[in-house]
Amino acid sequence: DPRRTLGDLGERLAAEHLQRQGFTIIARQHRTRFGEIDLIACNGVTLAFCEVKTRRSATRIWDALDQRKQRQVRRMAAAYLAETPSHPRARELRFDAIGVVIDGHGAMVSLQHLEGAF
Repeated sequence: DPRRTLGDLGERLAAEHLQRQGFTIIARQHRTRFGEIDLIACNGVTLAFCEVKTRRSATRIWDALDQRKQRQVRRMAAAYLAETPSHPRARELRFDAIGVVIDGHGAMVSLQHLEGAF
């Protein structure tokens, strides 16, 4: 599935970006009964739940991150915290959005990281 391949590439690039920022990737594509959390990362202070949007064009990249999707991500994060007693402890929880644009050759054109996006 080309969409899944594109999404996986975007998530890998987003994870590498977070690691360069000092985060450890705790989980990728974590499934809950409410859906899938793209990335969960922690730097010892902040536990970040990240929604990654990967597109071929930057136009309308954030359209899919509407209020309904934000509520869903919050429910998924709550489920993760309740169902994973061994999750990293952090002073701060944050919901980030990472937009990745990939060209037709599979190269990253841009990456935009919105910390505390919602």
